Amino acid sequence: MRILLVEDDIQLADALKTSLSHEGLTINHVTSGAQALSSIQAGDCDMLILDLGLPDMDGISVLKSIRNSKNLLPVLILTARDSMDDKIRGLDTGADDYLIKPFEMQELFARIRVIERRLGTAEQSVISIGNVSLNTAEHSVTLDAQPLELSKKDYMVLRSLMENAGRVVSKDKLESSLYEWGEEISSNAIEVRIHHLRRKLPDGFIKTIHGVGYTIKKV
Repeated sequence: MRILLVEDDIQLADALKTSLSHEGLTINHVTSGAQALSSIQAGDCDMLILDLGLPDMDGISVLKSIRNSKNLLPVLILTARDSMDDKIRGLDTGADDYLIKPFEMQELFARIRVIERRLGTAEQSVISIGNVSLNTAEHSVTLDAQPLELSKKDYMVLRSLMENAGRVVSKDKLESSLYEWGEEISSNAIEVRIHHLRRKLPDGFIKTIHGVGYTIKKV
């Protein structure tokens, strides 16, 4: 899942990027409302975490612009504005959730998981296909109930494929879910990840659709 973080506090943004990346999420960061709207228009994210106190415009104006364009992108407001009027205004303008700073990171993770379930990218915490199970809350994978040791990026590729079981996931989509802006991507990065996974998973679990991408068949 690709999250666009709109936050002008660089120290907080860096901490959020680190913590959310550890949760298997891809985080891109901008510091202004104009940058956020440009990125959203380009379709670079699946979800928005939005601060309201931005240097160029109020976050509510960003949210209004998103909703006025009929964009249903999930938006979680993350702000120090703690009055009930501010919260009601944010939700009425079209935010999916509203979390007040300071906050507990585990609560933020839980709220993101709720939005993931609404999107249909994670209907439940445990996704089981055949004898392979992936737990999105614990970031773990088991084969025949035995734990599999996977690197973070291998896990993220497998999660994307299992969440989209029955559909073909393109190489470009896997890359965009795996790497942040500006991160160098080798030409065979996804192929390497798929190779690592196939060595540990049952034969034929991940299928290549030549010229298109990869898929895992629903059982």
